[in-house]
Amino acid sequence: MANARALANQKLYYARVLAAAWRAELGGQNIPATVLTGAFDEPCRAHLRDAYGWFLLEILQVEPLPASPPQNCGALPQVAAGKVLPGEVRELAQLEQNGWVADILASGGTGLPASIRSPGNLATAAETPVGPDQIDAWIDLLQDTFNRMSDSLDE
Repeated sequence: MANARALANQKLYYARVLAAAWRAELGGQNIPATVLTGAFDEPCRAHLRDAYGWFLLEILQVEPLPASPPQNCGALPQVAAGKVLPGEVRELAQLEQNGWVADILASGGTGLPASIRSPGNLATAAETPVGPDQIDAWIDLLQDTFNRMSDSLDE
């Protein structure tokens, strides 16, 4: 049985693989960048949200692990009676409200507003353009945060 940190690392790796594929497709210039954003943005964010959720469970040392991770601090299980919510969770909850974690948790664009979509065109531009470089930056921020907080929890 995998632990929460291993699952978080796996999801970060999957996001990195998708970002590399996105970058390669952009380099090929065979598919419009807006279409690639629509195809890659949300799956990359989904892996990042899952990595984040698994790490939240790692902080709380939840066992057994649920089938899927929470998507934010508000979805975490209650801490046991007599235990205090770790400072790491409070810090991440703040970043969910106003910080780079909020950007990760936001859904990627689902397409152009209905008023300007072309009938029959399923490949529309994303509303919130993000690229593989932003995904890589978020992966690095999550990895650095996970490492820093893991060191703190180990002490």
